[in-house]
Amino acid sequence: MDQRISLLTLGVADLARARAFYEALGWGGAQQPDEEVCFFQAGGMVFGLWTALGGHGAPGIELAHNVRSPEEVGAVLAEAQRAGGTIVRPAALAEWGGTSGAFADPDGYVWEVAHNPGWTLKEDGSVRI
Repeated sequence: MDQRISLLTLGVADLARARAFYEALGWGGAQQPDEEVCFFQAGGMVFGLWTALGGHGAPGIELAHNVRSPEEVGAVLAEAQRAGGTIVRPAALAEWGGTSGAFADPDGYVWEVAHNPGWTLKEDGSVRI
């Protein structure tokens, strides 16, 4: 697993309210593909707001690690499990068109591992939406 965080997502109770708050703080360029999630480019990573964070409901936090191929999702999950993590969601095709899975570290923090064909993962590990 490369040392990087691609995406930090906050589980929110009201997406419209949360988006308006961050936009009032000066965050711009929001991309909202549906009524459950909104993304902001944040330097070399992405900041997300999601009303249904990992199926656990809001509030919550989830980190994400994007990879360059669908096959890498399962490989990183296996690496996390060998290191002592727990698989929360096995690698599977996602409804948004990529491949996704998740693991929890020993303290329960959840990391999504994803290949998103619609996002660019640069050589240095930064992600662009």
